[in-house]
Amino acid sequence: MPNTFGLNRTLGGAIGVIAVVSVLSSGVALLTSGRVNEATEARRHSVQVLRDLDAFTIAMINQETGLRGYLLTGRETSLEPYQSGKQALDVVISRMNGLIPAGTESSHLFSDAVTAARAWQTNIGEAAIHMASVPATRPDAVRLEAEGTGKRLFDNFREKLVAIEALEERNRAVLAERLASAQRQAGIALWTGALLTLIICAAIAVAINRLIVRPLTRVMSFVEHVGEGDLSGTLDDGGHNEIGRLGRSLNTMVAGLADLARTNRVATADLNAAAAEIRASAQQQAASVEEQFAAVQETAATMDEITHSGGQISKRASEVIATAQATARTSRQGLRAVSDNAQAMDAIREQAEAVAGNIVSVSEKTQAIGEIIESVNDISERTHLLALNAAIEAAAAGESGRSFAVVASEMKLLADQAKAATGQVRAILGEIQRGINISVMLTEEAVKRSAAGKARSDATQRTIEEIAARVEEGTLTFQQIIASTNQQQLGIEQVMGALQNIRQASQQTAAGTREVEAASANMTELAQTLMTLSDRYRH
Repeated sequence: MPNTFGLNRTLGGAIGVIAVVSVLSSGVALLTSGRVNEATEARRHSVQVLRDLDAFTIAMINQETGLRGYLLTGRETSLEPYQSGKQALDVVISRMNGLIPAGTESSHLFSDAVTAARAWQTNIGEAAIHMASVPATRPDAVRLEAEGTGKRLFDNFREKLVAIEALEERNRAVLAERLASAQRQAGIALWTGALLTLIICAAIAVAINRLIVRPLTRVMSFVEHVGEGDLSGTLDDGGHNEIGRLGRSLNTMVAGLADLARTNRVATADLNAAAAEIRASAQQQAASVEEQFAAVQETAATMDEITHSGGQISKRASEVIATAQATARTSRQGLRAVSDNAQAMDAIREQAEAVAGNIVSVSEKTQAIGEIIESVNDISERTHLLALNAAIEAAAAGESGRSFAVVASEMKLLADQAKAATGQVRAILGEIQRGINISVMLTEEAVKRSAAGKARSDATQRTIEEIAARVEEGTLTFQQIIASTNQQQLGIEQVMGALQNIRQASQQTAAGTREVEAASANMTELAQTLMTLSDRYRH
């Protein structure tokens, strides 16, 4: 290939040839692989047809076996092979109708086989099962199954299935030949494409070595000398392709580097002197800023401690106020409780006085009852004397006074009972009188204690009122302290904000000074580096 062509055209043409060969090889391979796939699919289809033919035969045999078992045993369970074979036959017929193309010889043979199978099911199987279900016609069912009609139908569909199988075997042989031919063609196409691709790649490798590798070797050698600091050499003219243009560009660049090295030497000396002056000034400013920043830091730390102490004081005062307010609420609750207690004591005292009055009234009534009992006792004694006199008089009267003696006896008995009852009542009244006296004493004591409790409640109420008043005064005082502390805290926070601004400004100034110092140091290092680089290059 001549050097007048560009490398992109050369490489593009070679890659295009490889692509064309690859596309042609791939096309042939795809075509032959398609044929292989078609032949493989056809063989799979033929194998499925053969499997369904076997399933067809097995389904019919199962039906015949189930029918014979039913005719022999007469049990319904013996018909299970017949029923399963019948269902399997329907599935196989449906599947083979989709596998065998319509209008072909296999299709006609399969239709005849299905007709013979259905005829056996209708005329032999169903008819025999129907007749065997009735005991009177069961022998007829056995004779129907034993006759030659069923065998002829079986032989008929078996012949059709064998013919279909023979056709499928011949078709499989043809497909096997087609598959082998397609595989041979695919192998030839792949090997031919690979050989052509190998030849083209070898030609491209030779062209790349002559047009690219050798010129690049010369360019790399020249670049290595430049990297070592030799700016005195030049590259020969490498033609009109990209490598030739690269050589001319490198020559121009090396010439510019030589001029730059001469100019850089003078500028670097001036830069080094300026950087030294800037660095000295930056160091002085940095020392001043560091002192200012240290002072601001100390002031800020002090103000921070003051702020923290003020916050703690405010917090403690708030806690004291909360405690005082809780105490005030408790005092008010205590006042209400004491007031309620005083009212309850007054009510108890009034009730006790009322009870005492009632007890006194009851005591007076018991005394009146005692007087009545004395009168009753006198009456009973007089009645007893009267009964005794009447008995004496009745005894003196003799037989005529006997009835009067009975009355006198009853009067005496009644007088004795009244006297005994008055004695019991007198004893009960004595106990009641003693209980009343004790109740009067207890009631008087309760009245005295309620009066004393009322006096103590009044004293407690006065004490709690004084405590509540002092707590409220203390709460007001602490609220004033908190207000003053908050005002002081606001002032300190304003001072802290100002100090923070000053500290940030100092930090920014210090950072800027350090950056200037670092930049001056970098400038010095850069100047020294440039001087070193300038010394490396020979021109």
